[in-house]
Amino acid sequence: MAQAFVNSKIQPGKVVVFIKPTCPYSRRAQELLSHLPFKQGLLEFVDITAHGDTNEIQDYLQQLTGARTVPRVFIGQECIGGCNELVNMHAKGELLTRLKQIGALQ
Repeated sequence: MAQAFVNSKIQPGKVVVFIKPTCPYSRRAQELLSHLPFKQGLLEFVDITAHGDTNEIQDYLQQLTGARTVPRVFIGQECIGGCNELVNMHAKGELLTRLKQIGALQ
């Protein structure tokens, strides 16, 4: 169930961030990404606590990415890591380049 749910969210050309609304790192990632000019429907924040299988989702994210912490940020089908990696990519100018490469920005 958790595996199918996570896999259904991760898609080429889309940015998906698995979050917990109470997590400050999740909120920081949301804040950063929300200020970028995404095309409609190509940025999704997935609250893993809204599902009854939060632990199973985190276990699968660990299998998939090597970490079960949130946020887990996927650019297309690749996990770039969490909040720190996202912030570092943005500071280096790499984030916008990657988002343009997958066609996610207006």
